[in-house]
Amino acid sequence: MLANPWAITFLIAIIFFIVLAAMVNLIRKSFAKGSRLPTALQQQILLISVPKESLRDKERAATPQDIQDDIGAAENLFSVLGSLSAQRGARPWLYGRTDHFSFEMVAQNGQIFFYVAAPNYLSDSLKQQLLAVYPHAHIEEVSDYNFFSPQGAVLGAYLKLGREFIFPIKTFKKMEGSDPLEGLVNPLSKVAKTDGAAIQFIVRSAYKKWHRKGMRVAREMQQGKAMAMALRQAGLGNIFDKFFGLFSFIFSFFRTKPQDERNLDKLEEQYRLSPMEEEAVKGIEEKTSRAGFDVNVRIVTSAVKREQAKNYLDNIINAFGQYNIYQYGNGFKKIAKVNIDRLVSDFISRSYHSKYHLLLNSEEMTSLWHLPLPSTGAPNIHWLEARKAQPPVNLPQEGILLGENIYRGVTTPIRIKEEDRQRHVYIIGKSGTGKSVLQANMIIQDMQNGEGVCVIDPHGDLVEAVLEHVPPERAEDVILFDPADYQRPMGINMLEFHNPEQKTFVINEMIKIFDKLYDLKATGGPMFEQYMRNAMLLMMEDSQSGSTLLEIPKVLADANFRRYKLSRCVNPVVKDFWEKEAEKAGGEASLANMVPYITSKLTPFISSDLMRPIIAQQKSSFNFREAMDGQKIILVKLSKGAIGEMSCNLLGMVIVGKILMAALSRVDIPQERRRSFYLYIDEFQNFITDTISVILSEARKYKLCLTIAHQYIGQLVKNNDTSIRDAVMGNAGTMIAFRIGPDDAEIVAKQLAPVFNEYDVINIPKYNAYLKLLIDNQNPPAFNIKPLPPQLGDKAIAAKIRELSRLKYGRDREIVEREILERVKAVQKPEV
Repeated sequence: MLANPWAITFLIAIIFFIVLAAMVNLIRKSFAKGSRLPTALQQQILLISVPKESLRDKERAATPQDIQDDIGAAENLFSVLGSLSAQRGARPWLYGRTDHFSFEMVAQNGQIFFYVAAPNYLSDSLKQQLLAVYPHAHIEEVSDYNFFSPQGAVLGAYLKLGREFIFPIKTFKKMEGSDPLEGLVNPLSKVAKTDGAAIQFIVRSAYKKWHRKGMRVAREMQQGKAMAMALRQAGLGNIFDKFFGLFSFIFSFFRTKPQDERNLDKLEEQYRLSPMEEEAVKGIEEKTSRAGFDVNVRIVTSAVKREQAKNYLDNIINAFGQYNIYQYGNGFKKIAKVNIDRLVSDFISRSYHSKYHLLLNSEEMTSLWHLPLPSTGAPNIHWLEARKAQPPVNLPQEGILLGENIYRGVTTPIRIKEEDRQRHVYIIGKSGTGKSVLQANMIIQDMQNGEGVCVIDPHGDLVEAVLEHVPPERAEDVILFDPADYQRPMGINMLEFHNPEQKTFVINEMIKIFDKLYDLKATGGPMFEQYMRNAMLLMMEDSQSGSTLLEIPKVLADANFRRYKLSRCVNPVVKDFWEKEAEKAGGEASLANMVPYITSKLTPFISSDLMRPIIAQQKSSFNFREAMDGQKIILVKLSKGAIGEMSCNLLGMVIVGKILMAALSRVDIPQERRRSFYLYIDEFQNFITDTISVILSEARKYKLCLTIAHQYIGQLVKNNDTSIRDAVMGNAGTMIAFRIGPDDAEIVAKQLAPVFNEYDVINIPKYNAYLKLLIDNQNPPAFNIKPLPPQLGDKAIAAKIRELSRLKYGRDREIVEREILERVKAVQKPEV
């Protein structure tokens, strides 16, 4: 035979082609290995999180059908990815394909994260498809994670299918309404915080020829052939079946079938399928009818101890048993021997390894990986804390900057126009969520723009932060009112007025202030209001002899002083009250009985060494109307810890009232000449009376723009009176909601509906907020905003401005006390 030249030539040709194939294979492996790292570096890694709250009716628990529908929606993602054209040509054949995706579930730092990695050129398309399926998902491009411990043990495994790829695994549609993801994430939830584990699915669209094999097997079986024969004819089955089929095919050309074999074929054609085999045919057809993927299934675990890493690995592998169909179906098996170093390297680089290839369709991939459902009960899943939303297209391009909206990877600056601020800004949120930082940034911009500003701060931190950012050229504009400045007190006369029309406003506001402080309806009633009102009217008839809170007890208790005031009074109604009602109705003895009801409410202020030099000065240190028109910067530092809560609230309410009175007095200026003045009130519920509705509805006309902030809605309701709450909710044009408590969620969520719900406002992350922005007097749907971070200030310039304001507006304490004492002693006898 060896002498035959044709045989020798044939043998040499075979050897040559074998050697050539081996060399080509080595070259391909070398090129593929060399391209693995560059390919890994050209991937985007996306961390995906979804909210745990469902938009479905919260009163109804998820039914099995709901769960199937939710999982089924994710199948659209894999259907689209499976329809992508598989890479072809010389380059993919030589270097390997690069069009694969990685879907991962990772247990790290005590939480379970869901990642997707994609080539850079496919990442945008993948994001769009993910958001089409999960519209409320948050997709964040991140750097790669690392849960490997330098001293720990690392184990891993590949999974393969137990039978030919044409046989399906059990999918979510056959799991009777249960979510297969639960079975996979439960072992991950048991991974300790110091350890790590990951399930990685490397997925790429399969060449379409795989459909033909499955269709051929199904067709052959439907024609009455046994499954083994159908597999053999399709080139499937075990290795022996494949060789037998190959040789049978070759020898069939060289011999004629004997009669008994033709009879055997006839018997095979008459084979009847069992019900289980018919079900298998149906499963093959269903699998073949969907988009297919070449898949690598990798599992990697890391732990301090090898035994623990092995335990994690075994538990995860066992969880894949839920997908097994034991007869005429398929399931997963662990590949016995793998190179762990190569496995970890491929895991890190997210490479596709053809040796561990298996083929799954879109329904099967959906069953293996999808984002968690609201019904998913496994612990430690990294949920999206709150939804995000796209800002409107007509965002203002001018005005101060509130922050930025980050949505689907796009960052948009958010501004608010001056005209819209005139309809006021309402801020609500728990302590420490970012309200003060937002206000500080707004105030700083106003100061830099040359605007008039007033800040009322019950804590002092906001004023201190703002003071460090005052532009040097505006140092002369700053009025820093700090009641805790013992040495140089600034005067605020609560009963001061500048025209007769303001007198009634001042008195009504003082009655409301004391009602807010002491709940007069319960403690004083109409008698308190009557005596208090007439006492103030009497004092204000002659301001020269004293018209401050200090004189009110003196009018009530000192008959000589009261007669002196009456001698200067020209108001007949006031005189009649004191001479015909107060004195004659019961005399001084009856009047003396009334005095304690009033003086007891004034004594805490006039007896305080801090408050007396402030409220007992006859002339205020500055004029609010002049400050407003002159675009001054009024910083009111009402530190509760320094002056007490009652004094803080009293001064705050007085200042708010004076600013409102100053704004209303602008009626004498043409509207086009009125400049906006911005009033910021932190913890505003402490400083407003029921006149807040007047401020919110009327102050806009006089260019007084409010920004009010507080912590929870219950602060606006007293004795079931919701008028203040209703006035704020109904009149504030722009609403900014930071994280709030469950009790407020329903009310706030109604303002932000339909975009956000109660779950969102309760769980919004720290230093983030929801914004319902007024734009050209219209409210588009709400969206999320991240306010600007705090800015570093100049403490040196703050100290200089503080000292300048003290010297300019404060007075020496000894001089103030001396003046008060002289005024008290000035009138000892009534004039005759």
